[in-house]
Amino acid sequence: MLFNSLQFAIFFIIVYSLYLVLNHRWQNRMLLVASYVFYGSWDWRFLSLIIISTVLDFYCGLKIKSSVTVKRRKFFLFLSILVNLSILGFFKYFNFFSSNLQVLLTNFNIALEPRFFQIILPLGISFYTFQTMSYTIDIYRGKLEPTNKFFDFALFVAFFPQLVAGPIERAKHLLPQILSPRQVTLPKFYTGCYLIFWGLFQKVFIADNLARLVDGVFGSQPPYNGFTALISIYAFAFQIFCDFAGYSNIARGLGSCMGFDIMVNFNLPYFATNPRQFWQRWHISLSSWLRDYLYIPLGGNRHGNYATYRNIAITMLLGGLWHGASWTFVLWGAYQAILLIGYRLISPFLERIHSPRNGLAARVWRLIRIIFFFHLICLGWLIFRAQSLTQIVSILQGIFGNFQLITGWENLIRTRFIMFVWLLLAIQYLQYRKDDLLAVLKLPALIRGVIYFIIYYLIMVYGVEGGKEFIYFVF
Repeated sequence: MLFNSLQFAIFFIIVYSLYLVLNHRWQNRMLLVASYVFYGSWDWRFLSLIIISTVLDFYCGLKIKSSVTVKRRKFFLFLSILVNLSILGFFKYFNFFSSNLQVLLTNFNIALEPRFFQIILPLGISFYTFQTMSYTIDIYRGKLEPTNKFFDFALFVAFFPQLVAGPIERAKHLLPQILSPRQVTLPKFYTGCYLIFWGLFQKVFIADNLARLVDGVFGSQPPYNGFTALISIYAFAFQIFCDFAGYSNIARGLGSCMGFDIMVNFNLPYFATNPRQFWQRWHISLSSWLRDYLYIPLGGNRHGNYATYRNIAITMLLGGLWHGASWTFVLWGAYQAILLIGYRLISPFLERIHSPRNGLAARVWRLIRIIFFFHLICLGWLIFRAQSLTQIVSILQGIFGNFQLITGWENLIRTRFIMFVWLLLAIQYLQYRKDDLLAVLKLPALIRGVIYFIIYYLIMVYGVEGGKEFIYFVF
C-alpha cells in the first residue's frame, strides 16, 4: 500500500474519519490495527517479525529498569541488541556474507558450498529495528522511562506514517505523543495537507520522472557517453532526494493531520558547503542515530585525531552497509568517511582563508562552495546508484574520456531535466533564504494559490501513474 496510490488514499480517509470520532485510548488501538493492516498489505508474514521485535523490546525495557544489578541490566540490553541485529542480519546480509566468504575461501583453494536461502527482505526492517533498539539503549542509559502500556508501545514501533521508510523516531520524542491525548487543530491539518501535497509532488512528478533518465543510463551497458552519464548522475541526485524527502514529508503531513509531530528528516541538504553540514541536513534521523549510538560510544572525538578518524570510518562504513548488502554501499560509506575526515584535516587551513563577509561577493563565494560540494556529493551518488564497481569505472571513463554532445538526444535530456527540477530549486531557494521549510505557507494567499495550481497541474499532467515504489523501501 503505497502513499502515492488510490488504495492508500481510501485507507487514510477511513482511518482519519475513525480517528476524529474516537477518544484517545481507542484512537491508539485503531491506529495500531491500521498500522498492522498497512504493513501486512505487502506480506502478512512480515508482521511476525515486527511483533517479535515489539514484544522483545517492551519486555527488555521493563527488565532493564527493574533490574537491581548492572550485570542484569547489561544482559537485557545485550539480549535486545543481539536478537534485533540477528534478525536484521539474517534477512538482509546472510546471502551477501555467505557468497563473499565462498569467494574468499576459494582464493585459498578451500572448497565451500554455503547454503543460500530465497530470502525476501522485510519492508522497513532496517528502520523499525533501529527505532526499537534506541528505546532499550536509552532506558539503559537512564535517558528514558519505559512504558508499561504494551499496545501504546506497539503503536510506537508500527506507527504507519513513518514505519516503512522513516524518519527513525526516538521513543523520547514520539512515545509521549502516543501516551498523551493529541489535539487536531486547523493549523496542524492545513500544514499536514501542504506537506502531503508537496511530498506527492516530489515523488510523483520529480523523482519518478527523473527515474526514467537515471534507469536509461544505469540500466545500460558501456561504453557511456560522458554527457548523458553526467546528466543521469545529476538526475539521480534529485531523484533520490525527492523520493526519500517526499516520503518523509508525506509521513510528517499524515502525522500532523492527526496531531503528531514527526521529526524533520531533510533540511535543504544540497545547500550544504561541506560534508559535516550535509550529514546534519540529509537523512537526519539516521545520521543522528549513528552519531548517538555508534560514533559517540566508540569514543567520538574524545581520544585524539587518529581515534576520531577511526571512529568516523567505522561509523560511515556501517552506515553504508545499513543501506544494503552490496560492496557499492560499503564503498559509498568509505567515500563519505573520506570526505568527513578530509574536511577535518583541511578545516584549520580553510579557517585562515579570508572569505567575503557580506554583500554580493559573499553570496557568490557561498554559491561556488555549494556547487563544488554538490559535485562531490554527486560522485558519491554515482557509487551509490551503480550496479557494480565495474560500472562506476566505466561511467567515469565516459565522463572524462568520451564527453561528446550529440545533437538532439542530449538537448532533450537537458530540457527534461530542467523541467523536472526548476520548481523544486525555486521553492528550496525560498526555504533557504527564509530559513524556514514551511516558507510557502507564509506567502501571500495569491502567490500560494499560483504555486499550488502549478504543482497540481504538473502532478496531473506529467506525474507518473501506477504507484512507483519508493527507493528506500529496499533498504
